[in-house]
Amino acid sequence: MVREVAVGGIKIGGNRPLVLVAGPCVIENESATLHTAERLMTICNGVGIPLIFKASYDKANRTSVTAFRGPGLHEGLRILAKVKEALGVPVLSDIHSIEQVAPAADVLDVLQIPAFLCRQTDLLAAAAKTGRVINVKKGQFLAPWDMKNVVGKLESCDNENIILTERGASFGYNNLVVDMRSFPIMRSTGCPVIFDATHSVQLPGGQGTSSGGQREYVEFLASAAVATGIDGVFLEVHEEPEMALCDGPNSVRLNDLAVLLKKLKAIDAIVK
Repeated sequence: MVREVAVGGIKIGGNRPLVLVAGPCVIENESATLHTAERLMTICNGVGIPLIFKASYDKANRTSVTAFRGPGLHEGLRILAKVKEALGVPVLSDIHSIEQVAPAADVLDVLQIPAFLCRQTDLLAAAAKTGRVINVKKGQFLAPWDMKNVVGKLESCDNENIILTERGASFGYNNLVVDMRSFPIMRSTGCPVIFDATHSVQLPGGQGTSSGGQREYVEFLASAAVATGIDGVFLEVHEEPEMALCDGPNSVRLNDLAVLLKKLKAIDAIVK
């Protein structure tokens, strides 16, 4: 049985309805972040899906040294705190080092461990010891059954507030695939499982100095994943993906989001 994890007033897991984790890839500026969060709240309230807002204060693993990384830890957390206070929505962001854990835990409802850092024992332990909910993205290089060891590291620090996220597996060069078996396998750990539908259609490094993406397949992969009974969907969204400073090619256009969420909610209702 998959345990329930509480994020603010939202419960994920068990046999609860689908939860959405969504926001821009990176905090571009304060006004755009607040505007996107407000639009997301309106859309999610209209569809009837709980929202956890996500945005990265630092994209530490960009393809190129010249790529936009975000405003940094302190300014980014200030903006996320403002989103949280203004809208009453739980917030999530990535942490990349032990030094970031304490300040991030003061603001964030969910500390996210990036895929490339999912086996970093000291980072996992430091995050778990805060008592915050921990969302670990499965590395593109890991089998789904290997995530039981990640869960074991977190639970050894007396924290069972754990969520696991699938974001695709490396398939040759500059490509990812999603094995639908990974969802029941990872849920067998007892942790709620989220599907990152937008990073799963990313083409890592596919544009030379940045990643490409195929957002036209988000709907199909997300629908298939929801049909397996997962607990949430992770989507990066943007008002104008072509103008996004990070991950535009795989981001969902905000104007298209409501239709997609209605479809996913209907599938989820049938499954559960």
